[in-house]
Amino acid sequence: MAGVQTAVALREQGFTGPVTLIGAEPHQPYDRPPLSKAILLGKAEDSAFDVDFEALDVELRLGLDVTGLRAADHEIDTESGPVPYDVLVVATGAHPITLPGAEGVPGVHLLRTLDDAVRLGPVLERRHTLVVVGAGWIGAEFATAAREAGCAVTVVEAADRPLAGALPAEVTAPMAEWYGANGAELLTHARVRTVEPGAPGEPGAPGRVVLADGRELPAEAVVVGIGARPATGWLAGSGITLDPSGAVTADDRLRTSLPDVYAVGDCASFPSARYGERLLVHHWDNALQGPRTVAAAITGTDSGPYDPVPYFWSEQFGRFVQYAGHHADADELLWRGDPAEEAWSVLWLRAGVPVALLAVGRPRDLAQGRKLIETATPVDPERAADPSVPLKAAVR
Repeated sequence: MAGVQTAVALREQGFTGPVTLIGAEPHQPYDRPPLSKAILLGKAEDSAFDVDFEALDVELRLGLDVTGLRAADHEIDTESGPVPYDVLVVATGAHPITLPGAEGVPGVHLLRTLDDAVRLGPVLERRHTLVVVGAGWIGAEFATAAREAGCAVTVVEAADRPLAGALPAEVTAPMAEWYGANGAELLTHARVRTVEPGAPGEPGAPGRVVLADGRELPAEAVVVGIGARPATGWLAGSGITLDPSGAVTADDRLRTSLPDVYAVGDCASFPSARYGERLLVHHWDNALQGPRTVAAAITGTDSGPYDPVPYFWSEQFGRFVQYAGHHADADELLWRGDPAEEAWSVLWLRAGVPVALLAVGRPRDLAQGRKLIETATPVDPERAADPSVPLKAAVR
């Protein structure tokens, strides 16, 4: 998404020079959200972007790994030899974190690429008994698809709740109930000791996942969703500055520490004046919005600092979940609605000003709350906590 949108934005903003888009995967550039939904369930064959690269005069070089960056020479190294650049945009995304000790074990899957989704499709078709490691966003989405396909699903999470790294305990408590209500078993405080494949020579023979406390879970397949890390290993030795997470530390125009090198999307962190800290946003909307800032900087039509209100959505267990903002420094949390019901939302305030909102089946709350966050508009907490009052009517 970030690479494609950068190429598109450059042309939209009047850049007429040559543009080359290099990607490690052999497929036409594609969108990722359908991988855990329509493609996984066989409802779509691919999710290629509807972009006419030939008409845009963008050269695609697919199936090509980039192995290094030599800034002094203005060249990147690839398997096919060096490629020179005047301006380089790094949009290499993130790699899923693998489960220690499970690399290469038959029947253990990740879900990040189109090839991953294609490999998992038949697993769902055969209605296997599955163990999902990780109750984050991707784990919940995969568990949802697997239940829809008729699989038996157990989700194991090392923390005490789902989405532990993303949301406070009081917000995730009602979300934990969604698993059992949809026929999936959720095990928390559950660390994986080892994954043992099925018996050799017996295709389809169940393997097992052994937990640290000795419990054994039958598993014909295991899907790992325990997070992702910026895909920046290829930048080792380049002199580019990375943060502790491995993300490229871009500035507020998404420029890196190297001349004529920008970074955008999952692989780059950026300083947010809005939230007073550096943000690393692994979500689709960031990969859509950031390229416009990069293209503006390259073409000299500076559009101002990149400081978005982060936004993402997730479809899980029959619910449409949306989040906007960043709640880390909030000092007040307001509930709008009963979390035992199908639709509710949570609004975070800092000194009376909305800084983040989570909406479950309340898209109007999300749309109105997002605007209040963007404009830093104070609200009356009592009215904002009344789900019958539109958020835009709760302005102080």
